Amino acid sequence: MQVKLPSERFFGKFEAVFLFYGAMPTGVTVSETGRIFICFPKWGDDVQCTVAEIVKDTLQPYPSAEANAVSQANITTSFISVQSVVADGRGTLWVLDTGAPNFSEPIIGGAKLVAVDLNTNSIRSVITFTEEVVLPTTYLNDVRFDFRVGRAGYAYITDSSSRGPGAIIVVDLETGHAWRRLNGAMSTSPDPYFLPKVEGTILINRNPDGSTSPFQLASDGIAISPDGKMLYYCPLSSRDLYSISTEALRDRTIPDMNVQADVQYWGEKGASDGMITDAKGNVYAGDYENNSIRKILPNGIIETIAHDPRILWPDTFSIGPDQCLYFIVNQLNRQPRFHYGNDLRQKPYSLLRMNIAELPAPTY
Repeated sequence: MQVKLPSERFFGKFEAVFLFYGAMPTGVTVSETGRIFICFPKWGDDVQCTVAEIVKDTLQPYPSAEANAVSQANITTSFISVQSVVADGRGTLWVLDTGAPNFSEPIIGGAKLVAVDLNTNSIRSVITFTEEVVLPTTYLNDVRFDFRVGRAGYAYITDSSSRGPGAIIVVDLETGHAWRRLNGAMSTSPDPYFLPKVEGTILINRNPDGSTSPFQLASDGIAISPDGKMLYYCPLSSRDLYSISTEALRDRTIPDMNVQADVQYWGEKGASDGMITDAKGNVYAGDYENNSIRKILPNGIIETIAHDPRILWPDTFSIGPDQCLYFIVNQLNRQPRFHYGNDLRQKPYSLLRMNIAELPAPTY
Protein backbone atom coordinates (compact mmCIF):
# COMPACT_ATOMS: atom_id res chain seq x y z
CA MET A 1 0.00 0.00 0.00
CA GLN A 2 1.48 3.33 -1.09
CA VAL A 3 0.68 6.18 1.26
CA LYS A 4 1.06 9.80 0.23
CA LEU A 5 2.84 11.47 3.12
CA PRO A 6 2.20 15.07 4.15
CA SER A 7 4.59 17.55 2.54
CA GLU A 8 5.54 21.18 2.83
CA ARG A 9 2.93 23.67 1.64
CA PHE A 10 3.90 26.02 -1.15
CA PHE A 11 1.93 29.08 -2.20
CA GLY A 12 2.05 32.40 -4.06
CA LYS A 13 1.06 33.04 -7.66
CA PHE A 14 3.78 34.27 -9.99
CA GLU A 15 4.77 33.98 -13.63
CA ALA A 16 7.96 33.99 -15.65
CA VAL A 17 8.67 37.21 -17.55
CA PHE A 18 12.04 36.24 -19.05
CA LEU A 19 14.39 33.25 -18.92
CA PHE A 20 18.17 33.62 -19.06
CA TYR A 21 20.29 30.95 -20.72
CA GLY A 22 23.58 32.88 -20.64
CA ALA A 23 25.26 34.79 -17.83
CA MET A 24 23.70 34.98 -14.37
CA PRO A 25 21.72 38.18 -13.72
CA THR A 26 21.48 39.95 -10.38
CA GLY A 27 19.54 43.17 -10.92
CA VAL A 28 16.22 44.20 -12.44
CA THR A 29 14.33 47.46 -12.63
CA VAL A 30 11.10 48.46 -14.34
CA SER A 31 10.67 52.05 -15.52
CA GLU A 32 7.53 54.14 -15.16
CA THR A 33 6.68 53.27 -18.78
CA GLY A 34 7.21 49.54 -18.27
CA ARG A 35 10.66 49.15 -19.82
CA ILE A 36 12.66 46.37 -18.15
CA PHE A 37 16.42 46.56 -17.54
CA ILE A 38 18.72 43.81 -16.28
CA CYS A 39 22.32 43.77 -15.08
CA PHE A 40 24.93 41.03 -15.12
CA PRO A 41 27.98 41.56 -12.87
CA LYS A 42 31.20 39.93 -14.01
CA TRP A 43 31.58 37.11 -11.51
CA GLY A 44 33.12 34.55 -13.84
CA ASP A 45 30.35 33.93 -16.39
CA ASP A 46 30.76 34.99 -20.01
CA VAL A 47 29.08 38.39 -19.70
CA GLN A 48 28.30 39.82 -23.14
CA CYS A 49 26.95 43.06 -21.68
CA THR A 50 26.73 44.06 -18.04
CA VAL A 51 23.57 46.19 -18.60
CA ALA A 52 20.78 45.16 -20.97
CA GLU A 53 17.19 45.97 -21.81
CA ILE A 54 14.60 43.29 -22.55
CA VAL A 55 13.23 44.21 -25.97
CA LYS A 56 10.78 41.88 -27.74
CA ASP A 57 11.98 38.81 -25.81
CA THR A 58 15.65 39.54 -26.47
CA LEU A 59 18.45 41.13 -24.46
CA GLN A 60 19.96 44.25 -26.01
CA PRO A 61 23.04 46.04 -24.58
CA TYR A 62 21.96 49.26 -22.91
CA PRO A 63 22.32 52.11 -23.64
CA SER A 64 24.70 50.76 -26.29
CA ALA A 65 27.28 48.10 -26.99
CA GLU A 66 29.94 50.82 -26.71
CA ALA A 67 28.88 51.70 -23.16
CA ASN A 68 29.34 48.03 -22.25
CA ALA A 69 32.80 47.76 -23.84
CA VAL A 70 35.55 48.48 -21.32
CA SER A 71 38.97 49.83 -22.15
CA GLN A 72 41.56 51.72 -20.11
CA ALA A 73 40.69 54.87 -22.05
CA ASN A 74 37.03 54.89 -21.01
CA ILE A 75 37.02 53.53 -17.45
CA THR A 76 34.81 56.34 -16.13
CA THR A 77 32.35 56.40 -19.04
CA SER A 78 31.83 52.70 -19.68
CA PHE A 79 30.35 49.94 -17.56
CA ILE A 80 32.84 47.55 -15.94
CA SER A 81 30.77 45.24 -13.70
CA VAL A 82 27.30 46.47 -12.81
CA GLN A 83 25.59 45.12 -9.71
CA SER A 84 22.43 47.23 -9.71
CA VAL A 85 20.19 49.21 -12.07
CA VAL A 86 17.39 51.46 -10.78
CA ALA A 87 14.82 53.41 -12.80
CA ASP A 88 13.90 56.46 -10.72
CA GLY A 89 10.33 56.98 -11.96
CA ARG A 90 11.10 60.21 -13.72
CA GLY A 91 12.93 59.30 -16.88
CA THR A 92 16.36 58.22 -15.68
CA LEU A 93 18.02 54.83 -15.35
CA TRP A 94 20.73 54.86 -12.69
CA VAL A 95 23.53 52.33 -13.16
CA LEU A 96 25.63 51.36 -10.13
CA ASP A 97 28.97 50.09 -11.37
CA THR A 98 31.10 48.27 -8.79
CA GLY A 99 34.24 48.74 -10.87
CA ALA A 100 35.24 45.45 -9.26
CA PRO A 101 34.95 42.43 -11.58
CA ASN A 102 35.22 39.12 -9.73
CA PHE A 103 35.09 41.02 -6.41
CA SER A 104 38.51 42.53 -7.05
CA GLU A 105 39.70 45.78 -5.53
CA PRO A 106 37.67 48.53 -7.27
CA ILE A 107 39.44 50.04 -10.27
CA ILE A 108 40.25 53.69 -9.59
CA GLY A 109 37.60 55.74 -11.36
CA GLY A 110 35.68 52.59 -12.24
CA ALA A 111 33.30 52.53 -9.26
CA LYS A 112 30.58 55.00 -10.21
CA LEU A 113 26.94 55.99 -10.36
CA VAL A 114 25.81 56.70 -13.91
CA ALA A 115 22.62 58.49 -15.00
CA VAL A 116 21.19 57.38 -18.35
CA ASP A 117 18.44 59.47 -19.98
CA LEU A 118 15.64 57.08 -20.92
CA ASN A 119 14.29 59.46 -23.54
CA THR A 120 17.53 59.80 -25.49
CA ASN A 121 19.11 56.50 -24.34
CA SER A 122 22.36 58.30 -23.66
CA ILE A 123 24.57 58.81 -20.61
CA ARG A 124 23.75 62.16 -19.01
CA SER A 125 26.14 62.23 -16.04
CA VAL A 126 28.71 60.16 -14.16
CA ILE A 127 29.53 60.39 -10.45
CA THR A 128 32.78 58.79 -9.36
CA PHE A 129 33.99 58.40 -5.80
CA THR A 130 37.08 59.34 -3.82
CA GLU A 131 39.28 56.74 -2.14
CA GLU A 132 37.82 57.82 1.23
CA VAL A 133 34.39 56.72 0.05
CA VAL A 134 35.12 53.67 -2.10
CA LEU A 135 37.71 51.76 -0.11
CA PRO A 136 39.95 48.99 -1.50
CA THR A 137 37.47 46.57 0.14
CA THR A 138 34.27 48.26 -1.08
CA TYR A 139 31.64 46.47 -3.14
CA LEU A 140 28.88 48.84 -4.24
CA ASN A 141 25.69 46.81 -4.09
CA ASP A 142 22.36 48.61 -4.37
CA VAL A 143 21.00 52.16 -4.41
CA ARG A 144 17.85 54.14 -3.60
CA PHE A 145 16.92 57.74 -4.43
CA ASP A 146 15.02 60.72 -3.03
CA PHE A 147 14.66 63.85 -5.16
CA ARG A 148 12.67 65.82 -2.56
CA VAL A 149 15.74 66.90 -0.61
CA GLY A 150 18.63 69.05 -1.78
CA ARG A 151 18.71 70.77 -5.15
CA ALA A 152 19.09 67.58 -7.18
CA GLY A 153 18.25 64.89 -4.64
CA TYR A 154 20.28 62.27 -2.78
CA ALA A 155 21.27 58.66 -3.35
CA TYR A 156 21.92 56.02 -0.70
CA ILE A 157 24.17 53.08 -1.58
CA THR A 158 25.02 49.93 0.36
CA ASP A 159 28.64 48.76 0.62
CA SER A 160 28.36 44.99 0.98
CA SER A 161 32.06 44.30 1.45
CA SER A 162 33.14 40.76 2.29
CA ARG A 163 36.49 41.77 3.76
CA GLY A 164 36.11 45.33 5.02
CA PRO A 165 33.62 47.61 6.76
CA GLY A 166 30.06 47.75 5.53
CA ALA A 167 28.41 51.14 5.23
CA ILE A 168 25.71 53.31 3.74
CA ILE A 169 27.23 55.73 1.21
CA VAL A 170 25.32 59.01 0.91
CA VAL A 171 25.59 60.95 -2.37
CA ASP A 172 24.57 64.57 -3.01
CA LEU A 173 23.43 64.30 -6.62
CA GLU A 174 23.92 68.02 -7.25
CA THR A 175 27.62 68.13 -6.39
CA GLY A 176 28.53 64.44 -6.60
CA HIS A 177 29.98 64.75 -3.10
CA ALA A 178 29.66 61.49 -1.15
CA TRP A 179 30.45 60.20 2.33
CA ARG A 180 30.24 56.97 4.33
CA ARG A 181 27.75 56.52 7.15
CA LEU A 182 27.43 53.67 9.68
CA ASN A 183 30.91 52.67 8.62
CA GLY A 184 31.61 49.30 10.23
CA ALA A 185 28.56 49.63 12.48
CA MET A 186 26.91 46.50 13.81
CA SER A 187 23.82 47.12 11.67
CA THR A 188 25.81 47.27 8.42
CA SER A 189 28.10 44.35 9.31
CA PRO A 190 27.61 40.59 8.90
CA ASP A 191 26.07 38.87 11.90
CA PRO A 192 29.02 36.90 13.33
CA TYR A 193 26.65 34.20 14.59
CA PHE A 194 24.70 33.84 11.33
CA LEU A 195 24.94 30.41 9.71
CA PRO A 196 22.92 30.40 6.47
CA LYS A 197 21.17 27.23 5.38
CA VAL A 198 19.99 27.09 1.77
CA GLU A 199 18.42 24.05 0.11
CA GLY A 200 19.06 22.12 3.31
CA THR A 201 22.81 22.79 3.19
CA ILE A 202 24.96 25.14 5.23
CA LEU A 203 26.23 27.90 2.92
CA ILE A 204 29.93 28.61 3.30
CA ASN A 205 32.75 29.37 0.90
CA ARG A 206 34.19 26.04 -0.26
CA ASN A 207 37.35 26.45 -2.33
CA PRO A 208 38.71 24.03 -4.96
CA ASP A 209 41.72 23.31 -2.70
CA GLY A 210 39.35 22.02 -0.01
CA SER A 211 39.63 25.02 2.30
CA THR A 212 36.52 26.72 3.64
CA SER A 213 35.56 30.07 5.13
CA PRO A 214 32.37 31.69 6.43
CA PHE A 215 29.99 33.40 4.00
CA GLN A 216 30.03 36.97 5.31
CA LEU A 217 28.74 39.95 3.36
CA ALA A 218 27.85 43.34 4.82
CA SER A 219 24.95 45.74 4.12
CA ASP A 220 23.16 44.73 0.95
CA GLY A 221 19.37 45.05 0.75
CA ILE A 222 18.07 48.63 0.82
CA ALA A 223 14.65 50.29 0.57
CA ILE A 224 13.34 53.81 1.17
CA SER A 225 9.99 54.88 2.62
CA PRO A 226 7.44 56.59 0.36
CA ASP A 227 8.11 59.97 1.98
CA GLY A 228 11.87 59.53 1.73
CA LYS A 229 12.38 59.97 5.47
CA MET A 230 13.32 56.39 6.40
CA LEU A 231 15.93 54.08 4.91
CA TYR A 232 15.61 50.34 5.50
CA TYR A 233 18.65 48.09 5.07
CA CYS A 234 20.09 44.71 5.99
CA PRO A 235 23.40 42.85 5.78
CA LEU A 236 23.30 39.91 3.38
CA SER A 237 24.74 37.67 6.11
CA SER A 238 21.97 38.30 8.62
CA ARG A 239 18.26 37.79 9.16
CA ASP A 240 17.76 41.22 10.74
CA LEU A 241 16.13 44.40 9.43
CA TYR A 242 17.26 47.89 10.38
CA SER A 243 16.22 51.43 9.53
CA ILE A 244 17.56 54.93 10.01
CA SER A 245 16.29 58.41 9.25
CA THR A 246 17.69 59.79 6.01
CA GLU A 247 18.01 63.20 7.65
CA ALA A 248 20.54 61.77 10.10
CA LEU A 249 22.48 60.21 7.23
CA ARG A 250 22.64 63.54 5.39
CA ASP A 251 23.50 65.70 8.40
CA ARG A 252 27.29 66.02 8.31
CA THR A 253 27.35 67.81 11.67
CA ILE A 254 26.54 64.50 13.40
CA PRO A 255 29.66 62.37 13.95
CA ASP A 256 29.32 58.94 12.40
CA MET A 257 29.58 57.17 15.74
CA ASN A 258 26.60 59.23 16.95
CA VAL A 259 24.51 58.43 13.88
CA GLN A 260 24.22 54.87 15.18
CA ALA A 261 21.88 56.17 17.90
CA ASP A 262 19.30 56.77 15.16
CA VAL A 263 19.27 53.13 14.02
CA GLN A 264 16.04 51.23 14.67
CA TYR A 265 15.92 47.44 14.89
CA TRP A 266 12.85 45.81 13.33
CA GLY A 267 13.64 42.20 14.28
CA GLU A 268 14.09 39.15 12.06
CA LYS A 269 12.56 39.08 8.59
CA GLY A 270 14.57 36.21 7.12
CA ALA A 271 17.88 36.43 5.26
CA SER A 272 17.46 38.80 2.33
CA ASP A 273 19.29 39.90 -0.76
CA GLY A 274 16.91 42.39 -2.41
CA MET A 275 14.34 44.73 -0.83
CA ILE A 276 11.88 47.33 -2.15
CA THR A 277 9.01 49.48 -0.83
CA ASP A 278 5.60 50.20 -2.29
CA ALA A 279 3.62 53.46 -2.23
CA LYS A 280 1.90 52.48 1.04
CA GLY A 281 5.17 51.89 2.88
CA ASN A 282 5.17 48.10 2.81
CA VAL A 283 8.66 46.60 2.52
CA TYR A 284 9.15 43.51 0.35
CA ALA A 285 12.15 41.31 1.14
CA GLY A 286 13.39 37.96 -0.05
CA ASP A 287 14.17 35.08 2.25
CA TYR A 288 16.80 33.08 0.41
CA GLU A 289 16.98 30.38 3.09
CA ASN A 290 13.31 29.52 2.69
CA ASN A 291 12.58 30.20 -1.01
CA SER A 292 10.19 32.91 0.10
CA ILE A 293 9.16 36.53 -0.23
CA ARG A 294 8.12 38.52 2.82
CA LYS A 295 5.97 41.63 3.13
CA ILE A 296 6.74 43.81 6.15
CA LEU A 297 3.91 46.19 6.98
CA PRO A 298 4.61 49.68 8.42
CA ASN A 299 3.48 48.40 11.85
CA GLY A 300 6.14 45.67 11.74
CA ILE A 301 3.83 42.73 11.02
CA ILE A 302 5.43 40.28 8.59
CA GLU A 303 3.52 38.25 6.02
CA THR A 304 4.89 35.59 3.68
CA ILE A 305 3.34 36.26 0.27
CA ALA A 306 5.17 33.56 -1.69
CA HIS A 307 6.88 30.30 -0.76
CA ASP A 308 7.90 28.07 -3.63
CA PRO A 309 10.86 25.76 -4.40
CA ARG A 310 11.37 27.60 -7.71
CA ILE A 311 12.25 30.80 -5.85
CA LEU A 312 15.88 29.69 -5.74
CA TRP A 313 17.63 32.71 -4.25
CA PRO A 314 15.40 35.75 -4.82
CA ASP A 315 17.79 38.59 -5.63
CA THR A 316 16.80 42.13 -6.69
CA PHE A 317 13.22 43.44 -6.52
CA SER A 318 11.40 46.12 -8.51
CA ILE A 319 7.77 47.25 -8.60
CA GLY A 320 6.38 48.12 -12.03
CA PRO A 321 3.59 50.46 -13.15
CA ASP A 322 1.49 47.31 -13.63
CA GLN A 323 1.46 46.92 -9.82
CA CYS A 324 3.56 43.76 -10.05
CA LEU A 325 6.58 42.83 -7.99
CA TYR A 326 9.41 41.79 -10.32
CA PHE A 327 12.29 39.72 -8.96
CA ILE A 328 15.37 37.91 -10.22
CA VAL A 329 15.87 34.26 -9.24
CA ASN A 330 19.48 33.26 -9.93
CA GLN A 331 20.53 30.27 -7.79
CA LEU A 332 23.38 32.33 -6.33
CA ASN A 333 23.99 29.68 -3.66
CA ARG A 334 24.85 27.11 -6.35
CA GLN A 335 27.85 29.05 -7.66
CA PRO A 336 31.21 27.25 -7.84
CA ARG A 337 32.69 29.20 -4.93
CA PHE A 338 30.30 27.46 -2.54
CA HIS A 339 30.92 23.94 -3.91
CA TYR A 340 34.68 23.39 -4.20
CA GLY A 341 34.70 24.89 -7.71
CA ASN A 342 31.75 22.86 -9.01
CA ASP A 343 29.03 24.90 -10.71
CA LEU A 344 25.66 23.47 -9.59
CA ARG A 345 23.50 26.15 -11.23
CA GLN A 346 20.89 24.95 -13.72
CA LYS A 347 19.80 27.21 -16.55
CA PRO A 348 17.61 29.02 -17.09
CA TYR A 349 17.82 31.75 -14.48
CA SER A 350 14.57 33.67 -14.35
CA LEU A 351 12.83 37.00 -14.01
CA LEU A 352 9.51 36.43 -12.24
CA ARG A 353 6.64 38.70 -11.30
CA MET A 354 3.63 38.54 -9.03
CA ASN A 355 0.74 40.93 -8.71
CA ILE A 356 0.78 42.84 -5.43
CA ALA A 357 -1.83 45.47 -6.41
CA GLU A 358 0.48 48.26 -5.24
CA LEU A 359 2.50 50.95 -7.00
CA PRO A 360 6.19 51.66 -6.30
CA ALA A 361 7.15 54.19 -3.63
CA PRO A 362 7.54 57.65 -5.21
CA THR A 363 10.93 59.34 -5.35
CA TYR A 364 9.79 62.91 -5.94
